[in-house]
Amino acid sequence: MSHHRIAPNVDDSSDQLAAALAALRTELELPGEYPAEAVQEARDAVESLRLPGRDLRHVTFVTIDPATSTDLDQALYIERAGEGYKVLYAIADVPSFVAPGGALDSETRHRGQTLYAPDGRIPLHPEIISENAGSLLANQDCGAFVWDFDLDAKAEVVNVSVARATVRSRAKLSYAGAQQQIDDGTAPPVLQLLKEVGLKRVELERLRGGASLNMPEQEIVQVTDGGYRIVAAPSLPVEDWNAQISLMTGMAAAQLMLDGKIGILRTMPAPDERSLQHFKRQTAALGKPWDGKVSYGEYLRTLDASDPKQLAILHSAGTLFRGAGYTPFDGEVPETVIQAAIGAPYAHTTAPLRRLIDRFVLVICEALCNNKEIPRWAREALPSLPEIMGASDQLAGRLERAALDTVEAALAAGHVGQEFDAVVISGSKPSNGNGNNGNGSRGNGNGNGAPYGVVQIAEPAVTARCDGELESGTKVRVRLVKAEIATREIRFELLG
Repeated sequence: MSHHRIAPNVDDSSDQLAAALAALRTELELPGEYPAEAVQEARDAVESLRLPGRDLRHVTFVTIDPATSTDLDQALYIERAGEGYKVLYAIADVPSFVAPGGALDSETRHRGQTLYAPDGRIPLHPEIISENAGSLLANQDCGAFVWDFDLDAKAEVVNVSVARATVRSRAKLSYAGAQQQIDDGTAPPVLQLLKEVGLKRVELERLRGGASLNMPEQEIVQVTDGGYRIVAAPSLPVEDWNAQISLMTGMAAAQLMLDGKIGILRTMPAPDERSLQHFKRQTAALGKPWDGKVSYGEYLRTLDASDPKQLAILHSAGTLFRGAGYTPFDGEVPETVIQAAIGAPYAHTTAPLRRLIDRFVLVICEALCNNKEIPRWAREALPSLPEIMGASDQLAGRLERAALDTVEAALAAGHVGQEFDAVVISGSKPSNGNGNNGNGSRGNGNGNGAPYGVVQIAEPAVTARCDGELESGTKVRVRLVKAEIATREIRFELLG
């Protein structure tokens, strides 16, 4: 794990950073304080809430999330059932707090999802819901949509249903803590079985041609003295196993809606032949050729992000994961239903506290599964959801990139003129004259005809453009020549 902290009061970069991060909220037109009317609706909903009559509080659910999370969407229980497994997956009952057509409903449609900025998250719902009454906190009675799965010995879904119930999580587990318990042999049965089922679901994903980019994630972390650091590390195995339960639920939701001929899917086309051929050439040039005899998803699982050439391949593979969108339908099943990276039809349904669309998917699936009429408000919203979620996804992506660029510029600001060892993650090409000089471009060509690529240094943890002829996957020596916090611009130059 590499990380670097921006200490306060050093060359006033901390003050500059705070101002630059605050300016992002204006620049990107991020939502501000939650409207008073919507907050009051949330309070009223919490005070008048009636929990579902079906009581599953005897089930020993646990949540597994990042250690600091308080908006807990999912709680898990697994037990053996003959040669297979019983999986209960409780999802926060957000629809019970949101009156259709009210101020809260309107504000959540405006926001689309929770946005994560370094200086504080911008929640989809008021905190009284998202971090209190609606969150599946330990030892709190909560309403939930409980997905009930019967799995066979290979962890294939044999039967699935979903219905509302009252649940009570027994423990709030962190990813790191859960992984430690699994590794040292002290894990409770639910974690032992999560590993068992998770590994089998990973194998099923491989067999159906699913793919995932196992890139080391970069996270901006605020430290206690007011500074920030960037933490970059591969995800833990337990995160993948936990994600497999969420993916299984999203696939089940998609199938329920397809069978019922109403709903909204998360779709993504398969990579086109041109992209695949380009990727094959790059893998060959980087010394780990993909010959196409195995699926690209299976090939990507063999890559090690700690190897410079394979890290460059993972960055290049991002071109294969394009075109994701949302496909609503009502009465006629669409022609394109597959989410290509997953290798199956899929729907967002497991994060209603943080993502708008899940609220609609949950109520539609629960109605279909229990032979109820689809709520009118959910049916009428379907055509509008792709535009809402598309705009929200774009904004979240812009915020993430701008925030990371800003913090990277602050990390680098005190190092201008210094030399570093770097890894080339994107080789250079002659500029076409249309390059973006900002750090966020991540592309090739700097707009004045001179070539540049993208390099990554370990300490401080920074990824930025570098002028010069660069070859992907190579290690090079570079000098930092520019780092401006206000413009988010970082530039290296190639030495030698």
